[in-house]
Amino acid sequence: MAACITCHGREGQATNSGYFPRLAGKPAGYLYEQLRSFRDGRRQQADMSHLLANLSDTYLREMAEYFAALDLPYPPPAPSDLPAAQLARGKAMVFEGDAARGIPACASCHGQALTGVQPGIPGLLGLPRLYIASQLGSWVTGDRRAPAPDCMTEVGRKLNNEDIRAVAGWLAAQPVAADAKPAAALPAGVSVACSAMGAHP
Repeated sequence: MAACITCHGREGQATNSGYFPRLAGKPAGYLYEQLRSFRDGRRQQADMSHLLANLSDTYLREMAEYFAALDLPYPPPAPSDLPAAQLARGKAMVFEGDAARGIPACASCHGQALTGVQPGIPGLLGLPRLYIASQLGSWVTGDRRAPAPDCMTEVGRKLNNEDIRAVAGWLAAQPVAADAKPAAALPAGVSVACSAMGAHP
């Protein structure tokens, strides 16, 4: 795992100030599908693609399970410099979505606690603002894709720059509870198909 922690931090713990996302404690199914996506070209990042190019599915699953099993504390969030109105818009998008534009609430799939859902939906808290914004932007532009059904591509097409700035800013400013864990089951009303592993940021 030495190559992973060079960028993602000691034991995949990351920090709240860098670009690279936390790996520790994410659902194993989600991590596995992201590793496969980098290896197989659905996600684009030169270093990741190079590191994973010759690794088998079995080895990728072992990597994912290693990081998923780590239970490490999150650092406190950095204070936000965004206006209160922009943070309020972000919170509304996270918990209410925008029904008029067909945008579901983030919490409807990622869980009301925003800590993700087993086996394949990641938490949204404890990530750097730049990383969240860039990943949402990648769904908008089509630079990031997932195996069908690719739910986040459908959502991404409806987001604008203000949505992304507000959502990323609000999420990055939220603390993560000491006992935060992915939920064990899907939120009510979310189909198994739409929660396909790898279909979320």
